[in-house]
Amino acid sequence: MPVVDIDTDELRGLTGRTDTSDEEFKEDLFGLGLEFEGETDDGLLQFEFAPDRLDRLSVEGVARSLRYHYGDDRGVYVPDTNDPEWTIEVDESVPDERPYVTGAVVRGLDLDEAALESLIQLQEKLHATMGRGRAKGAIGIHDLAMVKGAPLQEGAEPSITYRGVDPDGDTFVPLDANDELTPNEVLDEHDTGTTYADLVEGLDRYPAIYDELGLFSFPPVINGKRTEVTTGSRELLVELTGTDQWTIDRMCNIICYALSARGATIEEVKVNYAEGATHPSEYGRELVRPNLDVDEKTVSHDRIETLLGVEFEPEEVVDCFERAGLDASYTLDEDVTYEVSIPPYRVDVLHPLDLVDDVGRAYGFDNLEPRYPDVGTVGGRHERSRLEDAVRTSLVGLGFEDLLNFHMTSGTENYDRMNVEPGTGGAALADGETANASAGVFGGGDPVEITEPYSEEYTQLRTWALPSLVMLLERNTHNAYPQDVAEVGFVAERDDDEEANVAESRHVAGAVARRDASYEAAKGRLQALCDDFGAELATPRTEHPSFIEGRAADVEIDGERVGVIGELHPAVLVEHDLEVPVAAFEFDLDALR
Repeated sequence: MPVVDIDTDELRGLTGRTDTSDEEFKEDLFGLGLEFEGETDDGLLQFEFAPDRLDRLSVEGVARSLRYHYGDDRGVYVPDTNDPEWTIEVDESVPDERPYVTGAVVRGLDLDEAALESLIQLQEKLHATMGRGRAKGAIGIHDLAMVKGAPLQEGAEPSITYRGVDPDGDTFVPLDANDELTPNEVLDEHDTGTTYADLVEGLDRYPAIYDELGLFSFPPVINGKRTEVTTGSRELLVELTGTDQWTIDRMCNIICYALSARGATIEEVKVNYAEGATHPSEYGRELVRPNLDVDEKTVSHDRIETLLGVEFEPEEVVDCFERAGLDASYTLDEDVTYEVSIPPYRVDVLHPLDLVDDVGRAYGFDNLEPRYPDVGTVGGRHERSRLEDAVRTSLVGLGFEDLLNFHMTSGTENYDRMNVEPGTGGAALADGETANASAGVFGGGDPVEITEPYSEEYTQLRTWALPSLVMLLERNTHNAYPQDVAEVGFVAERDDDEEANVAESRHVAGAVARRDASYEAAKGRLQALCDDFGAELATPRTEHPSFIEGRAADVEIDGERVGVIGELHPAVLVEHDLEVPVAAFEFDLDALR
């Protein structure tokens, strides 16, 4: 959990509450979810909080939350920005492993020692949290007076360049050093360099930022000494590089808000990605940053009242939103729905439940009255869990070995090796409709992908369970046959009609691997399973790329198309080095309810 060090004298100045004691601050901050953890040797108070509110990683962010809590500020605040004078040029030589950059210019600062220490703490805390130890995003803060902008042409704005540098190429003097070093020498000889050397390990060219005088920043490792920020700095250049544009943009917003609280003026910068340079496709090649756009989300009045257990008037809910630093308006239809505006420093509001949490905190969780449920109940298994257990028991009785596989897989295993194209899934057939290709390929739904997976083996959630069974058979070719395996497990695919854009379900999958495996062998067991649950089974002929043509059928249970059954195609068997036939089926567990 993040811990932030707070100078309470600074907190008094930033909140305007000069008479508030440390104990009162502790109590007020506890109400915001910040728990007192102790004091540093320098007398700073330490507070721990949930990692969702990263805008509270500095005394400026904590003071902002308190001002809303006290009612001194209300609604969304977006600082004014001046038009850009500086440009960050992104060269095509930037390593593809760290292609993105953002930034801002900050003017009119009056940094004392406490403000500088707060800025350094915010930088390092953002590195440790949102920046994933600088791997996903790294921050460089420079004294603008020491940056010599190179004009693109006569009369044009000054610019700096983000580019790649040879590891043993240009030299610079890093922070806390006195000698000129190449990037490789920094990694070998400098304490900070050795700490973060793994972030650029294996790159042919390292990320670097240049001005007209040469190299002055080596992200994500260390800045140059020439542009070091001191209490005498009045104008700053903030630059961030990373692997994800959204992440570094939000990190930049948090820094800009903190400096704005100190009375600084924020100035935009242009970011130009060169032809051939990796650029954020959703934004385009030419950006203006910082991106201080306000996000919008909706939540219903009924949902707020249901989750918090409090009856509100709509005006009371709007008041709570405004005291949480948000703006809200509502419409009076069958149900009151709130349109909520979210400021650009809030990186935690991803779902309507986050909005409900803000209302609850503004109302005061201590003000919620506990109440007993209307009926007393005894704990027991969920209906779905009982169904899963019953299906597993039946499958074991039919001779299957029960499995539990990983829910995550890769596109190669989920689609390619099964001859399935991603995005070819479709809705279930209507009653009486004939199965055909337009109905969609079972298992071919759009994947729920991991944005930055740690392994190529686990890049998405599986859309169907059969590939997991076939992978297991592939790993067990050295064991004796027959091998009859089954699983009742989780699957998911993208669905924009769902609230979280993900449709989750449980599937039943079984595979029969033996010399005499056939469609009839799989069909017989599937029929027996359906009979155990009083379900009516039909298997009209269909085509599926994972199965042999003419030896595949849809699984229809009680008149609804819910799965597929057949003999695996020889191409799938060869791909998985299987030397015996395999017959298999898979269907949606809910069909047996």
